[in-house]
Amino acid sequence: MIDLKLLQKDFQTISNKLSRKGVDAELLENLKIKNEELKVAKALYETLQAAQNSMSKDFGIYKKEGKDTTELKAKVDENKIKISEALETQRIKQEALESLAMSIPNIPDDDVPEGKDENDNVEIKKVLTPREFSFTPKEHWELAEKNGWIDFERGVKIATSRFSVSFGMGARLERALINFMLDFNRSRGFDEVSVPSIVNRAALEGTGQLPKFEDDLYKIQDQELFLIPTAEVPVTNLYQDEILAANQLPIKMTAYTSCFRKEAGAAGRDTRGMIRQHQFHKVELVSITKPQQSDEIFDEMVQTASDLLSALELPHRLVRLCGGDLGFGAAKTIDLEVWLPGQNTYREISSVSNTREFQARRAKIRFKDGDKNSFVHTLNGSSLAVGRTLVAIMENFQNEDGSITIPKVLTTYLS
Repeated sequence: MIDLKLLQKDFQTISNKLSRKGVDAELLENLKIKNEELKVAKALYETLQAAQNSMSKDFGIYKKEGKDTTELKAKVDENKIKISEALETQRIKQEALESLAMSIPNIPDDDVPEGKDENDNVEIKKVLTPREFSFTPKEHWELAEKNGWIDFERGVKIATSRFSVSFGMGARLERALINFMLDFNRSRGFDEVSVPSIVNRAALEGTGQLPKFEDDLYKIQDQELFLIPTAEVPVTNLYQDEILAANQLPIKMTAYTSCFRKEAGAAGRDTRGMIRQHQFHKVELVSITKPQQSDEIFDEMVQTASDLLSALELPHRLVRLCGGDLGFGAAKTIDLEVWLPGQNTYREISSVSNTREFQARRAKIRFKDGDKNSFVHTLNGSSLAVGRTLVAIMENFQNEDGSITIPKVLTTYLS
């Protein structure tokens, strides 16, 4: 959640920054109205409380001087009722503002590029040179079916569209990739954790998926429980409503989970193949840091994901997202896009975000900062999406006869 005190202190500046993220002007105006209503309610309460304090002093003076306190006592009693009513009004206005603020995205960093969508993102650099083929490279679904690695029709038969089944080497490669990614991340200082694939509403509110994105989640019938859309949710919320010791930070974690998304906003996109599935495997990086560490850790997480792709010999590029393409909770994001020769384009395979204190404020994750408790910064990133990595291997390591060479670093995981 955005800092409401910051909002109240300088509404126009925060409003201008949020508009860079495409926040609707009407929503911002509503936020402004609720903010002003709360300020008025607080001012009234403070005025009444000041009057009460003044009358209480007068009451003492009257008693000392032997004056009649009947009229003053009546005023004091009447003012107490007004204070109680004003306090309740303030509580209602505070809850209304906080409820609306839960649907307001994070404030983008000042250095986030201007732009409306992915077309305005800024390329930082390319890593590794794409291979030149002496033949026309096939797309991954052709290669998957030809090699018997993935069966899309059977996935639909036992579930519905956007599900698939991996067989033989396809299934073994998925498992090899998961193990390789976890081992690689552990070598970079990220501790492995294993977490539930079902979380409660509070966890999803903590990381920002709720209330805004409920339509994209799979909910357990008659329960306030949901299948996770990413390991970011359970891993970050491991420290929900806790005050950490400063010497515990940074906490750097990696986790493998299956992830579940309805892809409600992706109708008609990537309907073939494995790019956009309702269930997919992913290895995640999550860090919880002191504010002054978060930029350094962010760069470290981006480098870890990039080095992982390089170890797999997969050409990729780093892209800085513009304001209009930033995720709900992100203050800044760098996407890693892998080269897919079958599609002749780069496609996202990892997204590393710094949410600053946005998630920590919602999930109440703090640390002992000297004599006070301060909010931590939380960061998350894919390292990597397993299905998309398999797609990239199939397309980049394909041979003219349709066979696929296995990347060297995975051979020991397949022996």
